[in-house]
Amino acid sequence: MAFIVVFLEGALFSFSLCFDLGMVNVAIMKTGIERGFRRSFMIGFGSCFGDLLYLTLALLGVSIILNIPFIHWFMWSIGSLFLLYLTFKMLWETWHPKSMNAGDQSVEGRTLLKEFLTGIGLAIASPTSIAWFALIAGPIVAGMKINEGTILFPFIAGFFAAGLVWSVVVAAISSLTGNLFNASITRVLSFVSALLYLYFALKILFQGL
Repeated sequence: MAFIVVFLEGALFSFSLCFDLGMVNVAIMKTGIERGFRRSFMIGFGSCFGDLLYLTLALLGVSIILNIPFIHWFMWSIGSLFLLYLTFKMLWETWHPKSMNAGDQSVEGRTLLKEFLTGIGLAIASPTSIAWFALIAGPIVAGMKINEGTILFPFIAGFFAAGLVWSVVVAAISSLTGNLFNASITRVLSFVSALLYLYFALKILFQGL
């Protein structure tokens, strides 16, 4: 694959995770509203490293266990089904958007380092991240053969860059507008996320077949 194609694959892979408006995004937005761009961005920046940790574990898992035919087929089947489930889930949320409730947890008194560490912790603890990397990352990585050295770097670079861009955008919107995403934006993000999930579901399905 050309460098740019693999880079974009990594970016799409990252965006499909970012567009799920879970606890990491809520924390970024809440901090942006209450304490401004810098602290909000540091949470997002930290979450990029938490996601990168899971991606590294997925890459290691591919090189170690997915060469076993039974495990390869099992992960292919589960990954495809889970992606289809997420596709329908995001389509449902397109018509029934989530309530973006930031909650009442105080963010007063945290340093930039603490915001960064909070971002890492939230990404690692996110149920979506755990399921996503456990069930989906392996089959996608195996199908692309990105454990090869010449392909590995651009994929990781695209993955990290997309997470960084997303963190900047969400932190800027929340700090400048003082608002959480409204229902219309939530619907758009849910629909785009559904398209990305469907893309990866079909990709895994046809590669497996």
